[in-house]
Amino acid sequence: MEVITFGESMVLFSPNSKGPLRYVNHFRKSIAGAESNVAIGLARLGHEVGWFSKLGDDEFGRYIKSVIRGEGVDVSRVITDSKHNTGLLFKERFAHTNPNVYYYRKNSAASNITPEDLDEEYIKSTKILHLTGITPALSESAKETVFKAIKIAKNNGITISFDPNIRLKLWSLEEAKKVLLEIAKYADIVFPGIDEGKILLGLKEPEEISKAFMDMGCKIVAIKLGKEGCYVADTNHEEYVAGYPVEEVEDTVGAGDGYAAGFLSGILRGLSLTECAQYGNGVGAMATLVSGDMEGLPTYPQLLEFIGKTEYIDR
Repeated sequence: MEVITFGESMVLFSPNSKGPLRYVNHFRKSIAGAESNVAIGLARLGHEVGWFSKLGDDEFGRYIKSVIRGEGVDVSRVITDSKHNTGLLFKERFAHTNPNVYYYRKNSAASNITPEDLDEEYIKSTKILHLTGITPALSESAKETVFKAIKIAKNNGITISFDPNIRLKLWSLEEAKKVLLEIAKYADIVFPGIDEGKILLGLKEPEEISKAFMDMGCKIVAIKLGKEGCYVADTNHEEYVAGYPVEEVEDTVGAGDGYAAGFLSGILRGLSLTECAQYGNGVGAMATLVSGDMEGLPTYPQLLEFIGKTEYIDR
């Protein structure tokens, strides 16, 4: 396995019309989850990926597992929980703004994951363990599970990739800062957004944010700058890498996960830091072209065409 990740995926209900949800009567069903977005993104780019979680013994849980498995992701370590329900997520859309998000995930199956649920041999089989800051926000046991996975990875020389993914609807800012900075100390690759750098470190400039994470021990820092692209740094190199223009943004949710998938694909292919950043920018941009969290994530040929590495042939 090239990458393994875990965390909560929910059934997402997206409204077919804009405005307050009390006036919406029709929804489109899909799935949402930062970790499964990254897993699907990497699978579409041609990599061997595993994702696991706890899902309720219900139709929503079976739907999530089926969709992720259908995208070519290994779900053999997913646990079915007969005592708790699968989480749900509703979006509320207004013109020219990011959608509002409403969670129905308290005491969900995924939030009841425990360190004992981890398959240590499975984690040992991967090159990269990808984590986000969402999972430790779900519950105390989920937080303990994340740190147990980190310990397994560190003891076996596995690269740890970490996206802070701050969700202040799930926990307080004070607790988030404490836990996420602790995880960052163990990460080899970290993917903060520019706003997350400000929240976690109190710093505004990408160069300062990057240096702070490097001083913690991170080997690669990739700071997401939205439509402007990203700022990337390792021990030998640092630079701004321009983003790819998108004329009509359909949905920004999932773009950061797409960036992580593209960047990690570059790492796995042995590309330069600049090329990894281009892959990340490309996948992130393409994710915004389609409504839904993971629907716009490209295949590898589609990515190469979008970023200008290959010629497009229409017929």
